[in-house]
Amino acid sequence: MYLFLITFLSIYGCMHLYAYVRLRDAFHSGPQLSRLLIILMGAMTFMPLLVRVAESYGLSKAALIIAWPGYLWMGLLFIFSSILIFIDVVYFSCRLAFRQQLHRLPAYISLHNARKFAPFLAIVASLYSLHEAGLIRSEHVVIPSSKLPSSISRVRIVQVSDVHIGLLLGKHRLEQILKIIVEAKPDILVSTGDLIDGKLNLDYNLTDRNSLSGFLAAVPAPFGKFAVLGNHEVYAGIPQSLDFTRTAGFTVLRNQSVPLSCGITISGIDDRAVNKKSLADPAMESALLNSISRNTFQLLLKHRPDIVPESDGRFDLQLSGHVHGGQIFPFNFLVRLTHPIPCGTTTTKAGSIIHVSRGTGTWGPPMRLFAPPEVTIIDIVPSQPAQYQHSRNYLRKRATA
Repeated sequence: MYLFLITFLSIYGCMHLYAYVRLRDAFHSGPQLSRLLIILMGAMTFMPLLVRVAESYGLSKAALIIAWPGYLWMGLLFIFSSILIFIDVVYFSCRLAFRQQLHRLPAYISLHNARKFAPFLAIVASLYSLHEAGLIRSEHVVIPSSKLPSSISRVRIVQVSDVHIGLLLGKHRLEQILKIIVEAKPDILVSTGDLIDGKLNLDYNLTDRNSLSGFLAAVPAPFGKFAVLGNHEVYAGIPQSLDFTRTAGFTVLRNQSVPLSCGITISGIDDRAVNKKSLADPAMESALLNSISRNTFQLLLKHRPDIVPESDGRFDLQLSGHVHGGQIFPFNFLVRLTHPIPCGTTTTKAGSIIHVSRGTGTWGPPMRLFAPPEVTIIDIVPSQPAQYQHSRNYLRKRATA
């Protein structure tokens, strides 16, 4: 967590410095305005840290007052900096190209005017991203399998991931999510980590874990509700996270497997933030999967979209999240550098299938830009072996394309 904070504040501080220099140069701000901008940006750099400090001391109302302007500013700055970087790259690329041709840049290619336009474009994009964060989509995936019992015509799994219940996601947004879940009529409901975010305080009604967990507990799922821990459950505190998740009716799978009467065995792996040693011990995951009969459909719940080489081909379907689809464009490209498996459904070389959710909520800024939130509906349906193989080949071609 400390390493995360140091890294975050360093990057966030550099983004503020970059934006300040560009704003100052574009608008020729005087000394007084420059000082005000420095004070504002300096304060905003530490706003996310102040939110966490206020939460840790149980000051939920103060944390909420700080969180809204702090996180909205964060989203605006991310978008603004991305636009500025794009403008700089395009301008200097044009300048280099024209210099090689021994020509001057045309007058209409003006770096100064483009930078002056950037704040207004960032504001428009930020307003849209606030709107898009509320457009929760239901993504539907159908997976044929020859491993279901003959008496089962379909098993419907509904996946939520990265809901981040906390200061900025309370009852209203949770009701939107639950409406989609209930309408889908899941046989199994799963949460693939980061269900909660921050220190939930019982004295504050928006983050009252009893009422919010009650919403979740009321969702029917005949074959059960299952969850795994993500990294934010660790940041919030594992005992509190387990208490909330279990009160919400979920069975938390901590490196465990549970066989179900529908022919599916669900396995859940702790996120590596829970125990860093587990990252260096992939044998634990593969041993768990190897202990399950290959005649049953193996469903693996894992917060991060990582596949241990020893596990590939040992599970039929892995459900993951964590990456949020980048959440705010163009961070989806940066996410691919550390997590190369794309959001959506992909078939591995060994024939396993992985679905990576874009996430159902938001982390930090309550904003999403070209990465709408999702509730995933996965239908496992009967299939003959040949048809099942054809389906996997289809998914492989689709993923490759």
